[in-house]
Amino acid sequence: METHDDGAGFAEKEPNEPEEPDEPEAGEPHALPVAELHLHIEGTLEPELIFALAERNGIELPYADLDELRSRYEFTDLQSFLDLYYANMAVLQTEQDFADMTRAYLARAALAGVRHAEIMLDPQAHLSRGIPLATCVNGVASVLAGSREEFGISTLLIAAFLRDLTEESALEVLEQMLAMGAPIAGIGLDSAEVGNPPAKFERLFARAKDAGLHRIAHAGEEGPPSYIIDALDLLEVERIDHGIRCMEDPELVERLVDELVPLTVCPLSNVRLRAVDTLAEHPLPAMLAAGLNVCVNSDDPAYFGGYVDDNFAQLKSVIGLSEFDCVRMAANSIRSSFASEERKAELLAELAASGH
Repeated sequence: METHDDGAGFAEKEPNEPEEPDEPEAGEPHALPVAELHLHIEGTLEPELIFALAERNGIELPYADLDELRSRYEFTDLQSFLDLYYANMAVLQTEQDFADMTRAYLARAALAGVRHAEIMLDPQAHLSRGIPLATCVNGVASVLAGSREEFGISTLLIAAFLRDLTEESALEVLEQMLAMGAPIAGIGLDSAEVGNPPAKFERLFARAKDAGLHRIAHAGEEGPPSYIIDALDLLEVERIDHGIRCMEDPELVERLVDELVPLTVCPLSNVRLRAVDTLAEHPLPAMLAAGLNVCVNSDDPAYFGGYVDDNFAQLKSVIGLSEFDCVRMAANSIRSSFASEERKAELLAELAASGH
């Protein structure tokens, strides 16, 4: 396992000039220091970068301009999002493309207050396009290796596997990543949840555990509460991504509270994908009231209307989320991360001193 806390690891490429985060205006509070634990790097691919990479790689996009592309960001469900998400990946061809995407996310995340990020990469989605595994892994990892020095953000890389593909495919890719020494700290499970239960991936997660990798899984977003139970019991995950449907099962809620299981909630994502009708109806306040270990994340921020700071801002304005709860969830995010105990202590001290 590898955490990029200190810039060690991959050899540096010639870096682009990093974007200098803007200083807050006088009297404006600094963003709340947080850890982002539910983030798909491909979901940070902003429309402007999509067009820039398409031009660089000679790819003709099926959109006339930025406005036409943005007009497609209205989703009816998870699958309608995934269709666009995978189509836009076509512009990612070289290590530099993956590096540019990663650097752009980290620059924006720094402005959002992110101090530690655990970033999911979907290797199967790139292999199916004919992109070599080393290209996507090395492109992302080359930037993560210097993330603390360049952006003040410690990082971990997580290989996320597509649950609508076979377990054999996932196992094959995991073995390739282990053989190449890919700097992954864990594995995740994402993509279309309904009809692809955790039980489908028991061998994959057992192999990851044997390899000393952390384990997380999407569960209880569109899938039923039983998927959360199976992810815990069959896959032995350490964290649940989303998990909002746990509220339908009081016994499960009690278990999650007792075991302090982290739930990486993504409010704007849930609304955009119609898992929740409106932000005002989001179960997050009830989850907090129940004592669940929840934190706020952006999921696929280029597609869902905002980064972590945007999620917090919307929660404050729409449901009246208190500053106390914001700080509480920021602390949850840090404690629920896979960062070193030393790094967690640093970040909790920064949070305590932040004035929030």
